[in-house]
Amino acid sequence: MPLTPPSRAAARVTLDAGGLALSGLLAEPPGEPRGTVLALHGGGTTAGYFDGRAHPSVSLLALGARLGFTVLALDRPGYGASAPHLPDGADRTEQADLIRAAFADFAARHALGDGVLLLGHSFGGQVALTAAARGLHERLVGLDVSGCGHRHASDQVPEGCRPAGPGEPRSPWGPPSLYPPGTFAAGVDLMCDPPAVEAAQAARWPRDFPAVAARTTVPVRLTFAEHEASWRHDAEALAQLSAHFTAAERVQVVRQPAAGHHISLGWAAASYHRRALAFFEDLLCRVPRAGAAGAPAPHGAGLAL
Repeated sequence: MPLTPPSRAAARVTLDAGGLALSGLLAEPPGEPRGTVLALHGGGTTAGYFDGRAHPSVSLLALGARLGFTVLALDRPGYGASAPHLPDGADRTEQADLIRAAFADFAARHALGDGVLLLGHSFGGQVALTAAARGLHERLVGLDVSGCGHRHASDQVPEGCRPAGPGEPRSPWGPPSLYPPGTFAAGVDLMCDPPAVEAAQAARWPRDFPAVAARTTVPVRLTFAEHEASWRHDAEALAQLSAHFTAAERVQVVRQPAAGHHISLGWAAASYHRRALAFFEDLLCRVPRAGAAGAPAPHGAGLAL
C-alpha cells in the first residue's frame, strides 16, 4: 500500500531486524533526548497512526519531540517494508522478537536518553506486553497500552461500552464527532487489512493474556476510551485485568473521556499523549542518575479509574 508522507516533525526510517527490514517514522528533539518512546500501532493501521495528519494536535511524534523525547513509531512485522516478506504476518512472539532486534539496531545508532517507554495500541498493545515480558531492552522503564483489554466486549457489553450506532464509523471507532474531519478519508492510508496470522491470533488473546501479564515486571499504564467497544472496561473487568499483573511494580488503569478506540487519531489524542508522556516522565524521575546516592523509590500499586 502507498505510504502517506510523514508530517514535518517525522522522518521515515528503516531498521534491521536480524535481516528483515522494518520501516517506521522517527521524530527527534533538537538536542539529547530525555527518553525514547517506542510506539507500536494496532491491527489494520500503520506507523502513521501516531502521526495523525488530520489535525496538528493529534501527532504523538510531533508532541513527543517538542517535549524533548525521541519517538520511534514502527510499522510492525507484516506491515510497511516487511509486508512483502511476511504476506501472512507474524504472531505476537515472532513480532516481539523482531521488534527487539530492530530496536537494538536503533539503539546502536541513536541516543536513548534516560530510559525507554514502550507504547502500544490494540494488537500493538498485545505485542508490546509480549515484548516487555520477553525482555525488549535493558533500558525499558515502563509500558503504556491503550485499546487492549483481556475480555472481549462480546462476552458482555456493559452500559457505557456500546458500539457505534447507525451512520457512525464501524465499531469500534466510536462516533465520528470524536475525530477531526478527514481522519479516515480515502487516500490517508492509515487503515489496511490486518495480516491473516495476526487476525486469527487476536481472538486468542484472552487465553494468552494471563501468562504474559504475569511475566511483566515494569510499571504498566492501561487506557480505555470512553467509547471503547472491543473490550470490556467495566469496574469488574478492570479489577480482574489489573490483578493479572502480579509481578509489575505498578499498575494504573485510566479512562480517556470523549474518545473512541483509535484514541491517538481523535480529538482526545493530545490529552492522552500528554498523560502517557507524563507517566514516562514520572518513571524517568525514578531512574538513578550517574553519581546520585541511593536507589529509586519503590513504585506503589493502585487502580485509578
